[in-house]
Amino acid sequence: MKSEEVTRLEKRIRERFVKAFATYGLLADGDHVLVGLSGGKDSLCLLEMLGRRAKIHHPRFRVEAIHVRMADVDYRTSTTFLEQFCRELDVPLHIVTTNFPQPPTSNLNQPSSNLKSQSSNLKSPKPFCFLCSWQRRKQMFNLAQELGCNKIALGHHQDDLLTTALMNLFFQSRFETMPACLQMDKMPLQIIRPLCLVAEADISRYAELRGYEKLEKLCPYEDDTQRTAMRQLLDNVIAANPEARHSLWSALIREGKV
Repeated sequence: MKSEEVTRLEKRIRERFVKAFATYGLLADGDHVLVGLSGGKDSLCLLEMLGRRAKIHHPRFRVEAIHVRMADVDYRTSTTFLEQFCRELDVPLHIVTTNFPQPPTSNLNQPSSNLKSQSSNLKSPKPFCFLCSWQRRKQMFNLAQELGCNKIALGHHQDDLLTTALMNLFFQSRFETMPACLQMDKMPLQIIRPLCLVAEADISRYAELRGYEKLEKLCPYEDDTQRTAMRQLLDNVIAANPEARHSLWSALIREGKV
């Protein structure tokens, strides 16, 4: 039997989930949605909400999930748990293993004149996390088109969107974030973020109470990013002024950036 706290949290998350797809037009009759299932609490919560909503038949849509394993990154999830989780929701699960080529590095032992002559042809290596994320997205895009999906759902919550806004403001000199719904330019796919109105704290507590199984081994690079620093900044600001969350979100809405 569900505890009172689980019931209350589930209701709040579900209400904000429904409000998000009603506000931003995230779901419609006939949609075929592919969920990016990392195995973390956010994507598990997203899949649970979508899987349950699909059974209501209003609107009528189908859900499938993809879990991408990166051979280059030493972190793991439990395949058994993900398969059982999806089976309980009647959601087909696709597990794909891939990797990416390591970025080229310059030979620092070469004479400086040679390095200078080659500098115009050398590209700065992309950050490791960028390459990993790009390859995961590529696998999702490929499978979505193979399955005939028209939407890819990602588990970004409101804290992710607020953190991205701060990153763009401080590092890119622009005030914007990941949109709740993004139409891809080069393929007939939309990226949707149905948890965009849900606070991470609610998801964390819900995952704990629901007994979501944690990753077997965390990504070794997850705490070594600009995003981590901006998230800490956001947490500090909200701790000092809880209304800052609503102020920043309202500013994004006012500028039409969500």
